[in-house]
Amino acid sequence: MWSMSTPIGPNPPTCSSATNPTVAFTTPSNYAGRLPHLLTLKGFNPLWCPTLTVQCTATTISALKPYLSPKSLDHFSALAFTSRTGISAFSDAVAGLDQPPLSPSGDDFTIAALGKDSELINDEFIAKLCENRERIRVLVPPIATPSGLVSSLGDGRNRKVLCPVPSVLDLEEPPVVPDFLRELESARWVPVRVGAYETRWAGRECAREVAERVEKGELDAIVFTSTAEVEGLLKSLREFGLSWREVKRKLPGMVAAAHGPVTAAGAERLGVEVDLVGAKFESFDGVVNALRLRLLGSAQ
Repeated sequence: MWSMSTPIGPNPPTCSSATNPTVAFTTPSNYAGRLPHLLTLKGFNPLWCPTLTVQCTATTISALKPYLSPKSLDHFSALAFTSRTGISAFSDAVAGLDQPPLSPSGDDFTIAALGKDSELINDEFIAKLCENRERIRVLVPPIATPSGLVSSLGDGRNRKVLCPVPSVLDLEEPPVVPDFLRELESARWVPVRVGAYETRWAGRECAREVAERVEKGELDAIVFTSTAEVEGLLKSLREFGLSWREVKRKLPGMVAAAHGPVTAAGAERLGVEVDLVGAKFESFDGVVNALRLRLLGSAQ
């Protein structure tokens, strides 16, 4: 069972090479910029094997349009983002508008985002949304999870919150978003779901390099940053005749790491036992530091 940091007790480095252990990560391209850089800085050899594609489409743009006409957001009290991609998709959609979709006068309007995702809620983003900066309240929950976001939003008092979330295709939708919407309802919010972007399986070949490294015994760890990535990997591994149990039999010392407890819980629901989760999951630093401590005996 995973823990919020490396397991308690002695844990000598466990990797196939004393230097530059190979760490695969399944993050899609829109999130993959910072993670390989961090892995390299910490002494790892990063291996990028994206198992998802994440993109805006004509369908998602059309889904957003009803909420982007002038004053259309006046029916809402909050905008809640559970991913960086949702923020980018929404920002791109409002970029070409003649008028901001939120009136300059009215009650405070809350924009909620998780951890480092909130960096995208900058002055430029807010200016596209509303001419009156004073009307906007940016909320970043201290615990960077959807549940933490709901807790920070507090009592909804039957107000509406717009939730730009992914439409999941070719994969089973993880419970993260449905659970998030149910929690909002329990907190007396009226969540309105909109598919702001599409998440798709990257295809049968996406895990080829992971499968090859497994057969050669050349993989020390794998990092998951979402539950859908886990399912995408398992689906592709099956195309190469590998189950997760077979992967662990061939590489018993390989470490499975998750960026955050939500991903860890989702992975275990799919039968992938997670060995560690970084103690801080508002950014990728937490899981990378935990891996460094586990594999090389140092978090520095």
